Amino acid sequence: MSSETDLTGVPGKEYCACVKLYCVQPVGCYKNRKFTEDDMAGTRLDPIDRMILAELQSDGRMTNVELAKRVGISAPPCLRRVRTLEEQGYIKGYHADVDARELGFEVQVFAMVGLASQAEVDLSAFEEKCRSWPLVRECHMLNGEVDFILKCVAPDLSSFQSFLTGQLLTTPNVESVKTSLVIRGAKDDPGVPFDVLEARLSTAP
Repeated sequence: MSSETDLTGVPGKEYCACVKLYCVQPVGCYKNRKFTEDDMAGTRLDPIDRMILAELQSDGRMTNVELAKRVGISAPPCLRRVRTLEEQGYIKGYHADVDARELGFEVQVFAMVGLASQAEVDLSAFEEKCRSWPLVRECHMLNGEVDFILKCVAPDLSSFQSFLTGQLLTTPNVESVKTSLVIRGAKDDPGVPFDVLEARLSTAP
């Protein structure tokens, strides 16, 4: 953990260059922390809960009766479990997986954005700006040389070029933008690999 920012007036906090956030952890980078089983979110769920999540992640349209059959319980407790998982935030929503190209969005681009300032107020301002741009479908803050990566869609290259030059590059604090055009996609799985989670839980002490 390194102090690369003036922390005057921020007692007990250091600026972590890895996650680009003010950190209140004691000495030692978060990467070196040894996580215990209690730190694993999956352990707060029983096997049936995890089965429910895996099934709904694969097919969010299935009926509660079919879901209950697949996880081996009756319908009423299955529905209660689903509602609890929704209330606790494990299920964030249900969405249709639409085909962007079939809808006329032929262009997909990843844009790597570098900012002049990485102060939290400036990072938050850029994130808020991204949320207002319809062509930006995903926005992730990264560590390393690039501050953000954006997944963008557009009907054609001309539309994306207009967004790039007219909005993204002119945004305050944006210092650099590198773009890569998607030729084709080989994999686009949603969510998390539950088989990996189960394997990890099975070997936990």
